[in-house]
Amino acid sequence: MNRNHVILILILTVIVLIFYPVIFQNREVMKNLNTEIALEDTLNGKLTVKDLITEEVYSSRRNAITNAAGIVEPAVVSVNVIKTQMVKRRRSFFFGFYDEVPYSIQGIGSGVIFSDDGFILTNAHVVEGATEIKIILTDTRQFDAMVIGIDTSHDVAVIKIEGDDLPFAKFGDSDNIIIGEWAIALGNPYGFLIKDSKPSVSVGVVSAINRDFAENKDGKIYRHMVQTDAAINPGNSGGPLVNILGEIIGINTFIFSESGGNIGIGFAIPVNTVKKSARELIEFGKIRQIWFGFKVQELNQLIASHLELKSLDGVLINYIQTKSPAEEAGLKEGDIIREINGNVIKGTRDAELVVSDISVGDKIEIEIMRNGKALKLNLKAVEYKK
Repeated sequence: MNRNHVILILILTVIVLIFYPVIFQNREVMKNLNTEIALEDTLNGKLTVKDLITEEVYSSRRNAITNAAGIVEPAVVSVNVIKTQMVKRRRSFFFGFYDEVPYSIQGIGSGVIFSDDGFILTNAHVVEGATEIKIILTDTRQFDAMVIGIDTSHDVAVIKIEGDDLPFAKFGDSDNIIIGEWAIALGNPYGFLIKDSKPSVSVGVVSAINRDFAENKDGKIYRHMVQTDAAINPGNSGGPLVNILGEIIGINTFIFSESGGNIGIGFAIPVNTVKKSARELIEFGKIRQIWFGFKVQELNQLIASHLELKSLDGVLINYIQTKSPAEEAGLKEGDIIREINGNVIKGTRDAELVVSDISVGDKIEIEIMRNGKALKLNLKAVEYKK
């Protein structure tokens, strides 16, 4: 390569560097010009707004959250109930006589279809005592529903509709929930009050897991509850809490709020508990009452001193029924239960919460203290027979 060739290459390089920005700018001008032309065509009705938006921009609106909500949304239903209550009515203004008359009230809640043959999950408090249940799907179809069974203690109910081509959502595994992962709450908080049958969607994260609550007022026991800051509003009860894969990980149940509105502390029943209740309700129409054949009481200082215990943790077995599972397992009066299935028992409330997860046929491992020695015994839950 001679000197003239080198000089020519250098000149061409300089020309490219000088004129490339101009060429690139002209390309942008042409692109903007094409956009203006497209906008004019849109205003003239020749193109739609979607045609104007590039595929890249349009696709960017979709993400894992919108995909998960889209998967579950068709299976979310509005549960509209009529409940009849007896109310007092004054018979005589002067003498103060009253009689009771039936009064119908309307309630609303949410639910989710979990099988193609029309089984629906919701909360027990949504449908308990209902004389009429109307289900509305997202495609506006309406069905009358029948109650299959109610698990009052866990606040779970299974109802059923009859129909064709019913959408349904899939169960996840609440034992694999990760604190901090996305949580999406769906429900129909307005029922018949608005004409739109599409569910509302709120997004948050899993704030905590394994929250235990026992309500002495109505006997409900909430165990291993999933806490989320996704908004759970009145009417959302019974709707699904789903993960980023569009799997049900819980059933929305209640919130902590002094005002009644959402403050970012909501709770859902873990789906593994729900599945267990649903199987029992579908097969037997009820939750079969378990029987162990023993009774317990709280420990106190007097008992602890008599048994030479160093701690008041645990519960004392004070009664063993003959020919009971407890007797067959080897439990004796005076034994101190310290653990059940690996759960530490500090008092009777802990024992009630742990036992609430146990169904007929389940085997449990009980760790006891007897004469200062730790023992582990296996006990099988059987159905209580009157």
